[in-house]
Amino acid sequence: MTAERKPVTGIVGLGTVGEALLRLAHEAGHEVIAVDTALDALDRTARRLKAADAARTDEADGPARPAVTLTTDPAALARAELVIEAVPEDEAVKKAVLCDIVARCAPGVPVLTTATTLSVPRLAIASGSPGSVAGLRFFTPPSSGGPVRPVHSPLASATTAAALDALVAELGLRPVPVTVPSAADADDLVLAYLNRAAILCDEGYASARDIDTAMRLGCGLPLGPLETLDLMGIDSVHAALLARWRRTGDCAFEPSPLLSRMVTAGRLGRKSGEGFAAYDELGAVVTPPAGGASAGTARPVTRVGVVGSGAMARGIAEVMAVGGRHTVLVARGAEQAARALEAVGDSLTRRVRRGRITPAEREAALGRLETSHDLAALGDRDLVVEAIVEELDAKRVLFGRLGEICAPGTVLATTTSSLSVTACAEASGRPADVIGLHFFNPAPVMRLVELAHTPAAHADALATARALCRDLGKTAVECPDRTGFIVNRLLFPYLGDALDLLERADTDIAATDAAVEQGYGYPMGPFALLDTIGLDVSLAIQERLFESFEMPELAPSPALAELVAAGALGRKNQRGFRNVERRS
Repeated sequence: MTAERKPVTGIVGLGTVGEALLRLAHEAGHEVIAVDTALDALDRTARRLKAADAARTDEADGPARPAVTLTTDPAALARAELVIEAVPEDEAVKKAVLCDIVARCAPGVPVLTTATTLSVPRLAIASGSPGSVAGLRFFTPPSSGGPVRPVHSPLASATTAAALDALVAELGLRPVPVTVPSAADADDLVLAYLNRAAILCDEGYASARDIDTAMRLGCGLPLGPLETLDLMGIDSVHAALLARWRRTGDCAFEPSPLLSRMVTAGRLGRKSGEGFAAYDELGAVVTPPAGGASAGTARPVTRVGVVGSGAMARGIAEVMAVGGRHTVLVARGAEQAARALEAVGDSLTRRVRRGRITPAEREAALGRLETSHDLAALGDRDLVVEAIVEELDAKRVLFGRLGEICAPGTVLATTTSSLSVTACAEASGRPADVIGLHFFNPAPVMRLVELAHTPAAHADALATARALCRDLGKTAVECPDRTGFIVNRLLFPYLGDALDLLERADTDIAATDAAVEQGYGYPMGPFALLDTIGLDVSLAIQERLFESFEMPELAPSPALAELVAAGALGRKNQRGFRNVERRS
């Protein structure tokens, strides 16, 4: 393999991984011979290649790309100087395909398998030419700059190992130093999370778009779970879940009925052109037409009240004031109110230093913000947001007072993430006015707001909240009132699965985090995220979810409970899973 001349590269299997590898190899200047027994896969790939070539605007200025041969005849591989096997993750199928490739190619031609759970050395031995076989272990479909774990089988020849490394570099892939056990754990954690997202969508609890938006913005993920399913291939994920469920009996891996129905219907995601979204010939999402007008009439919101003086209350008050609303923050006492105002001023100063607002905008925001320790100051507000301690009894008492003090038609919102909005609404005596507005912390930075509604909520109250979020630059996702809403309902079972790994003797916390971060592109691994959220907060949310749903997978983690009892709270007191390492 030289810089001047790229090898003739064979690819066997044009599923999600094979098609992506074909594109990368073609763009890197390789002549490609692609083999698949499915005519529809060949036709789909041909159409996408044609569409991609038509979309290129620099073709006349650059060198002509080498040919791509699409065929059902594996005899065409005889000319290949390197072959990638990308057939489904079935041991018998992979062994048979590898044997056939070795038989058809010249002796010593490197053969790379894309096996994710199967042993590469074992496949190499079964191929009949163990020195020729190495592996490309992908977490998500290959992409330029995307992660790959090159698997250097101890049986592979120096030529095969060199060809593997050269191909990774030429295709622009990013090698990640992830161990085999941690990669398997990362796969299990992510697959179970994706499966739960499909179940949540199938229940009709929230739309696919809102589920994806919630997880992207709420957790900083590169893609939402349903977008990820489409990208990975519904059939591929379904097969991976099924294999794990049969092997372990763990109900977390029992494929969602929705995924099963989609596979049967041929809705396989991006590769088939239809999954949770629709895709064009280039594989880009076809944006659906804008929906009709939402129900209800939005009321003007120029005066806002915030009850509370903690970090969330201060952040929401800052958002409202910067967003042009006259805001009153009501604290328990004058001292708490003064501290809250000072903290908001400090936060605005930091935003000025970072260039996010101007000094004039800071002064204008502070001019729109006042504090009080008397709930009567909320009597003329258009919308009031409760952001006090996360205890239902305290919230119910407060909403009873708000129902009496606030003017008719004032929208009353709770920022709870795991308590009952309905209980707050009932306590207010005016349930039509009460909604959930779950801001994410820090509120001035995070764009996501979960807008939760009860059956009694008036359409005008919801429309008012939608319009306010939009005007403030926030993205609202909607769901019925239910413990955990969207984000926590999907996030905490995933974190619980990670905590369950601690019951094993060989779990490496740092390696698991690294595999999730480097393999799947998540901003934090599960243990680092638990430290960031707070171990006590995480335990409390686990307890509320379990109390509401009584599902075994939501049971609070004994290890987490023991840590909290011992005073380990995570990053906030530098005692947790990963925070000690991350302080430097």
